[in-house]
Amino acid sequence: MEKLLWSIALPGFGQILNGKYFKGILFIAVELLINVQSNFNQVILLSFNGDIQTAVHRANYQWLMFYPCLYFFAMWDAYKDAGGEKSPYSFLPFVCTAYFVTVGLIYSSSFKLYGILLGPIWLPILFVPIGIGVGLLTKYVVLKLKSC
Repeated sequence: MEKLLWSIALPGFGQILNGKYFKGILFIAVELLINVQSNFNQVILLSFNGDIQTAVHRANYQWLMFYPCLYFFAMWDAYKDAGGEKSPYSFLPFVCTAYFVTVGLIYSSSFKLYGILLGPIWLPILFVPIGIGVGLLTKYVVLKLKSC
């Protein structure tokens, strides 16, 4: 669990804790590249300060689209390498969450919830529990069908 939590803090940290130094440094380097190219830190600052429209305009979506998949793959990889893949299909919540967060990011520049534009930070974050739920449900269904 510790490695997963460090991987949530920054993709690559979990791999380094697992002794996978090359992979960890590679994840950190790719995360930094995507972060800088997408203006992600600036978008986070603007979003937290409520300037969503400026955050949408500053976000480089061509680069930002890579972030959810990198982030959740690094989390799954750290979890797997730490021995967390003991149950079958344990990757499904990570995969589904990456997918749903990416969908949230795609619509984040125009989708409004009750007339409020949530932008490239808040809307994808709202999709995290949906992705986890769909992933866990999918895992449950697949395991049930497999046992029949």
